[in-house]
Amino acid sequence: MESIIPLFKPAKEILDLYTPGWINCPSETVLLPVISNQRYNAYLKQVAAFCGLQKLLSSHVGRHSFATTVTLENGVSIESVSKMLGHSKLSQTQQYAKVTEIKIEKDTRHLYALLNCKNN
Repeated sequence: MESIIPLFKPAKEILDLYTPGWINCPSETVLLPVISNQRYNAYLKQVAAFCGLQKLLSSHVGRHSFATTVTLENGVSIESVSKMLGHSKLSQTQQYAKVTEIKIEKDTRHLYALLNCKNN
């Protein structure tokens, strides 16, 4: 299953450090060092301790946070989020997609602005 991953400037800079010319590599090329999920989560635990966070960080928590607060709360469609997460079914993404108060407020403001414009 192909995933669509948007890359912002900091991510591109990291890839440039590890794999110069990565943009022209075949899709099966490993671009970054690969570590186990267990080691990755151990590193996240260290980051949380360093930052004074009481929440247990994990790759799973990161996927939920990305889906909810980074994408959906900022107006990215659930269909796009599904592709970004590499899900084959939209129902998989819906499990990640918590409707937060911030999302409801933004959507309501947007709807109000649309309806208000039509009434003027």
